[in-house]
Amino acid sequence: MALTDFGLVTRSLRGRLFSTVTTTVSVGVAVGLLLVLLGMRGAAKESFSRGTGNATVLVSRDASALASVLNGMFYANPPRAPIQWGEAETLRSSRPWAWLVANQQGDSFRGYPVMAAEPGLWEHFEPVAGQPWSFEAGGAFGGDATVPTFSAVLGARVARETGVGLGDRIALNHGSPRDPGAHVHAEFEFEVVGVLGETGSPHDRAVFIDLASGWVLHAHDRRKELLGDDIETTPADVTDADRQVTGLYGAVISRPGRSSSAGLAVELATLSRAGWTVAQPAAEVERLFAIVGNVDGILLGMAWAVMISSGIGVMLALYNSMEQRRTQVAVLRVLGASRRRVFLMVLTESALLGLLGVALGVVVALVGGGVASELLESRAGLVVEPGVSIQTVIVVGWATVGLAMLAGLIPAAIAYRVSVVRNLRPVG
Repeated sequence: MALTDFGLVTRSLRGRLFSTVTTTVSVGVAVGLLLVLLGMRGAAKESFSRGTGNATVLVSRDASALASVLNGMFYANPPRAPIQWGEAETLRSSRPWAWLVANQQGDSFRGYPVMAAEPGLWEHFEPVAGQPWSFEAGGAFGGDATVPTFSAVLGARVARETGVGLGDRIALNHGSPRDPGAHVHAEFEFEVVGVLGETGSPHDRAVFIDLASGWVLHAHDRRKELLGDDIETTPADVTDADRQVTGLYGAVISRPGRSSSAGLAVELATLSRAGWTVAQPAAEVERLFAIVGNVDGILLGMAWAVMISSGIGVMLALYNSMEQRRTQVAVLRVLGASRRRVFLMVLTESALLGLLGVALGVVVALVGGGVASELLESRAGLVVEPGVSIQTVIVVGWATVGLAMLAGLIPAAIAYRVSVVRNLRPVG
């Protein structure tokens, strides 16, 4: 049975299997890298935006507004500058807050950050704007902000990865396990009273306890240094110096007839002049991505450079094969194939290499995006779900095939100009 032109092209590719595979892999890696970067850039920004929740203000003593957001909301590092409870209470009563929730960070549980917070956290703060807390099991701790309950609520990922569940009792670490002065608060156990539902935010990897219980832990550490190990600490032993927080999530009341953004700007300026570090979490995320945008552009430029280099690889692979296939092309010419037909066959071969590279690139993007997503979730607690629209895949696919065909023009031109007489002349 006579082979079609397409059959001859596929046979040629199979005949040079090593060259075909290596060229396809180089194109596939370039396409995959480009698709992963395009998918991750949008997904990462969305994930950061989700992490700030419905808090329009974050007040702290951190060195900068961006640091306060990364530390206080994304648990990048424990905030180091404390705020006395008296200062927090004064701040609460002196401004027109819609709500203000104090929290303290610095402890950990099996490497996961611990947030000691007021019970108002569950009522006012939404981990994702428009999506209140939900519970897979149990519920939240309540009570008065100054009365310890020694209750704990686990983020969804903490419960899933540690196997700790409702009713279990846990002991917390003072600081991170990597800190030089880290130790276990073995004298106090917290009962798990709730397991949170998945939020897709950094709070999935946090453990929440009530603020007053956190104060007892640190009062005990202070008293141990003074009185030795063989002591007991009760809520009555907590002093004003022990009552500290590291940040306050909040929102400002918007006045009638006045936009919330205008009122917020006034309050931010007032607090900043008073010596507070005040951040608008959503604005800080935008600023972060403006900074990262330059690096993002460089990475995309590198991806396109890799794509172009893979196109050069297609050209070299076909060029080298044409040098070895001059006799084959001359035979096709003798059998009736026109110059134009031979030219189009070589272009078809280059287009097929591009198509195979696109197919492999989509697989690479799916696998690479999944790996990058897992790494971001495990290292930074960011739930990033990379996804590229079908339109983007089509555009990148057509661009890749077009680049491959462009790379095939020179080998096709060589095939077009092959001399039948010279290449079929008997040797000797």
